[in-house]
Amino acid sequence: MILLLTRILSKIALAITVGLLAGCQGGVLDPKGQVGVDEKQLIIVSTVLMLLVVIPVIFLTLYFAWKYREGRDEIYEPKWSHSTKIEAVCWAVPIIIVLILGVITWKSTHALDPYKPLKSDKEHITVEVVSMNWKWLFIYPEQGIATVNKLVFPTDVPVSFKLSSEGTMNSFFIPQLGSQIYSMAGMVTKLHLIANEPGTYQGFSANYSGAGFSGMKFEAIATPTEADFEAWVEGVKAGTHGDVINHAILDQASYDKLAEYDADPHHVHVATPVQYYNSIKPGIFHDNVMKFMKDHGKVELLKGTPFDSTMIKGSMDHSDMDHGSMNHSEMSHESPEHVEEDK
Repeated sequence: MILLLTRILSKIALAITVGLLAGCQGGVLDPKGQVGVDEKQLIIVSTVLMLLVVIPVIFLTLYFAWKYREGRDEIYEPKWSHSTKIEAVCWAVPIIIVLILGVITWKSTHALDPYKPLKSDKEHITVEVVSMNWKWLFIYPEQGIATVNKLVFPTDVPVSFKLSSEGTMNSFFIPQLGSQIYSMAGMVTKLHLIANEPGTYQGFSANYSGAGFSGMKFEAIATPTEADFEAWVEGVKAGTHGDVINHAILDQASYDKLAEYDADPHHVHVATPVQYYNSIKPGIFHDNVMKFMKDHGKVELLKGTPFDSTMIKGSMDHSDMDHGSMNHSEMSHESPEHVEEDK
């Protein structure tokens, strides 16, 4: 009877596993990049370790329910109050599993650090990403172009992403390539990914951010060669992609226009179509990250102090501040008269 029950349960488990894996195409269990492969292995190893406890518990639960079911002569009457062997098993097994998981977590956390550049004999290409309501803006500072809701990069070339947000916090995620990471206004997060197979992969927002959240999807295309990528870049600059909306420069005015959205909760939000910008204003990404800084451009708190004439100039980068040139009297909150009296 036990053998028959085991066979039935194994067949049910196999059917459930096959059914679940049937929908894994294109997801985290179908990786196309080294980061995704490493993360898939981590998921499988962690799941197997946890199942070492779960499966025996499920099996014993069913076994005891069957063995001591009503109508049988079996009577469950334990004649002991303590068992050192059972206590040892109950404590040792989870402790060992937690220790193993701890070691795996420590190693994988450092190995898969999203801020850590990937080892490669090829130089990383940089892509600056801005999440907007509700679209993705991709800026290529080295190539001097920008795209909306379409990301293109060459196969086997690592990509260094710098991410920020124009508004609500969002999460950038390409399941087949690996890690997801948050984008936040006034901050820059980093992510490094690589595609080891050419193809088109689905990217989207993994963090709810408003009424148009479901339309925040984009295609991540890994071109077969670097030459194909360069040809695509030249096509964007020349505006020869006839199936895509082509714009001129991405400057602050066009950036602000792109960032506009209808906040009416009753408005039906339609996914933003793919768009290209054949040139960009240098530093546009950094400028729009820094605009959320409280004192960017001026130091309101220092008005009326000795700093006023030297630091409040309408627009000033924080790097222009020469802290070494400030003497004690300039840093004092007291008036110049009090400084003279102290002398």
